[in-house]
Amino acid sequence: MTDVRRRDLLAGAATLLFTVTGVRAATIAGRLPWAPNAGAPPRPFKLGPWEFFTGDEGRAMEALADTIIPSDLQTPGGKEAGCAVFIDRQLAGPYGRQEGLYQRPPFLSGAKNQGHQSDIGPAETYRAGLAAIDSVCKERYGGRAFADLPADERIVFLEVIEAGELKLQGIDGKLFFEQTVKDVQMGFFADPIYGGNRDMAGWKMIGYPGARYNYLDWVNRHNERFPLPPVGITGNAEWTRS
Repeated sequence: MTDVRRRDLLAGAATLLFTVTGVRAATIAGRLPWAPNAGAPPRPFKLGPWEFFTGDEGRAMEALADTIIPSDLQTPGGKEAGCAVFIDRQLAGPYGRQEGLYQRPPFLSGAKNQGHQSDIGPAETYRAGLAAIDSVCKERYGGRAFADLPADERIVFLEVIEAGELKLQGIDGKLFFEQTVKDVQMGFFADPIYGGNRDMAGWKMIGYPGARYNYLDWVNRHNERFPLPPVGITGNAEWTRS
């Protein structure tokens, strides 16, 4: 009797499995079943407060972004373009946590072409670097943090760090500044879905068409301005703006 019930149970389970599978099946004809970003959809940044930075760190990062990419009459600076927000969201995500990277010792001093060899990741590096910058600024400028300095003093301060003439406590200031410049540039030119390049300002500045599916007719037309507005992963805000 037990064997009969077991066979009935297994048969019922098999019927249920094939029934459920059949419901999910679809008939494909005439085209491939492709959908944009179906395999690895990008995660849009969230509006709101800092996700990684503290308030003081966020102010310092915005000041750094504006000093590295200052505004002019045609283009916003790094802060207004959202570069600090871009970096904040990256540090709060897989990049800051070093996901997918080997993180076990020993950590040796490798050659420059071997890339990152430190035992601390981007999140810890920024936390230490921003704190060290503010600490030195307060010592040198009467208690004022980096974000409180006028633009010309910020530039001089960063030039000294870039030249390796100023030591920051607990971190290599020259390497930290080089990484910060790269990250700010990335935020200025990345797709707006990640928080930077607001209103596609960076793309408009260099005439980049964005994520358009095809602009082969323009590949070899050098020094000619592309006549259409740039398009991001999610399209163009002007298309849906009320």
